[in-house]
Amino acid sequence: MNETTQLPHFREVFRRRERRSVALVRQFVRDALVDWACEERSDEVLLCVSELVTNAVLHGVPPGRGFRLHLHLEPVGGTLRIEVHDSGDGEVRPADSWAASEEEGGRGLRLVEALADKWGVGERNPGKVVWCEFEVSAGAGRGMSTR
Repeated sequence: MNETTQLPHFREVFRRRERRSVALVRQFVRDALVDWACEERSDEVLLCVSELVTNAVLHGVPPGRGFRLHLHLEPVGGTLRIEVHDSGDGEVRPADSWAASEEEGGRGLRLVEALADKWGVGERNPGKVVWCEFEVSAGAGRGMSTR
């Protein structure tokens, strides 16, 4: 089951714990950015979406379950907020360093930390919400290609 909600400045999608969900969610976000004429930071946004969704699929979603992505554009303030909701437990934190050779994960969150204007983790029962925000100008990206 893949539910999708589309409102003027809010989109939501539910995806199962599958590797292909990363590409499907990236396309979902890309389409929203085009519809909202909000493409000027699309490369950064899409990279962060990939990292957050990959983390949810690999570490945050128990087998047989899924995750939900919320995408919200505040057109007045120009803030794009991405939230990935999962039902898994566990701590979310970036690797201690970029060159952490022994650690399998955490470097993706370093990218989110470096590219997003803000990011964080919130509680949810069960699970957590990992989010990031970008300051954008709705309408500024009209005509720019994201492909």
